[in-house]
Amino acid sequence: MNEINIVCIKWGTAYDAEYVNKLRNMIIYNTSFIINFYCFTDDSKNLNESIIVKSLPVLDTLEEYKTKYSYRKEAALCDDELGGLRGKRVFFFDLDMVIISNLDELFRYPKDDKFYIINDWNTKDNSVGQASCYSWVVGTIGYVKKYFEDNPKEVIDKYFTASQEYLSSKIIEKNGNLNFWPDTWFCSFRFHCLPKFGPFRHIFSPKIPNKKNLKAVVFHGVPNPREALIGKWELKKGQEWKRLYKTCKPAKWIEKYWI
Repeated sequence: MNEINIVCIKWGTAYDAEYVNKLRNMIIYNTSFIINFYCFTDDSKNLNESIIVKSLPVLDTLEEYKTKYSYRKEAALCDDELGGLRGKRVFFFDLDMVIISNLDELFRYPKDDKFYIINDWNTKDNSVGQASCYSWVVGTIGYVKKYFEDNPKEVIDKYFTASQEYLSSKIIEKNGNLNFWPDTWFCSFRFHCLPKFGPFRHIFSPKIPNKKNLKAVVFHGVPNPREALIGKWELKKGQEWKRLYKTCKPAKWIEKYWI
């Protein structure tokens, strides 16, 4: 295995081309493998010219379910063809990640055609995968997409926008369990880098946890890397009282890795 296929997805305005370009840069900087970097997107403007641009995967279902809910990633990317990648192992990375060490061990880790994902930090029974980084062989999990296309109302009624819970449930239904990356490889910015006690976040800056072989920090939700770098945490109108614990001082170390 000399070449690694990386896939990411970008749509709408939440993340711009800089996030895609930086993700590519970080991965290439942190591996000895040849990288084929694919971006599935509806807007390729300002993307690095070496990025292989593919159209957004299509969900063949009622229009009301195509864009309103967040299943473009955890359902649509499960397509059995996926931009001509059938039969190839791919590694999905969310755009809001910061890679901090070498990824070669991760790329060598998968065995056979098994599906791998981060063990979700909010779940204690190994029933949910955190979908910021997962890997599969294209053509082996198309049933996840097909079931959503055939039963969108049932899925939405049960999971609403919890698309990674839906993905996890279908993988478990098929295989009996989820295969997780080693726990030390990924950490959450909110859960592991910020002080546990909310008021301390007004005093102490976020730190990278001292975890052996830590490979990436996941910025799921708010703040994203750009915001955390400058100490910005956006709150919805009427939630200003949450500033007691939903705050962070600038995480200046992000600048070193987010290149």
